[in-house]
Amino acid sequence: MKIRLTRLNNALYTLGFFAKTLHGIGSFALRGQAAYKILIMQILFTFVEALGIASMLALGIGAAVQVIGMPLLSSFSQEKLIYTMLIIIVTRELGPLLAAFIIIARSATAIATELGGMVISHEVEAYISVGVDPIEHLAVPRFLGVTLSLFLLNIYFSVFGLAGSFFVVQFFNPMPASYYFSNILEVLTIQDILISIIKSVSFGMIIAILAITNGFSVERASTEVPVVGLKAVGSSFAWCILVDVLLSALYYTALS
Repeated sequence: MKIRLTRLNNALYTLGFFAKTLHGIGSFALRGQAAYKILIMQILFTFVEALGIASMLALGIGAAVQVIGMPLLSSFSQEKLIYTMLIIIVTRELGPLLAAFIIIARSATAIATELGGMVISHEVEAYISVGVDPIEHLAVPRFLGVTLSLFLLNIYFSVFGLAGSFFVVQFFNPMPASYYFSNILEVLTIQDILISIIKSVSFGMIIAILAITNGFSVERASTEVPVVGLKAVGSSFAWCILVDVLLSALYYTALS
């Protein structure tokens, strides 16, 4: 019973913190010039510096779909279905989720441990003592940075995965670029783009809020800092997978 109450309190605290962070976006936009550098640095670390690993994963996924799927579909004379498979796997399903995993591995731990260290060193108290809202100055720029970065990284992952698979095809079945990309655009729908965007934005907000709340949850000892980093990663993985399943189920239910 006590564990259930603790979990309920944590869930309510996280929801309240999420609402307060959303409310602080307006104040940040109007008078948060001092924290703009945090936002820029967060995007630089979370998005720009993750492009390398995202490129490798996107190219690998696109190549795997081509190498494994094309011979199988050719045996049924359904080669054109490879483009539908690419859209489903790269753009609709794996793209947003793998982009989220990259950011969880890189940024969730970093944000949680950084904020945890600031709590331990009483930097957060110092902000409050001089009248600076830590939500507006510390949480909001990280929240916006992670969410925007995941949105951009998801787009990059999809574009690079679809374009990269074209170059892989040239080794097995050379074809004009106009033919390949016209077939991609033919099967790509607005619904595919929307569900991909919704997933990426949802994952970004989940990762940011869980990392920030875990970071601020540190109380006294510096030994708590690595613990909250691990909690941020574990909870982010779990919630992103759960939300991905729910959004996919809603998407396919709406189509049926």
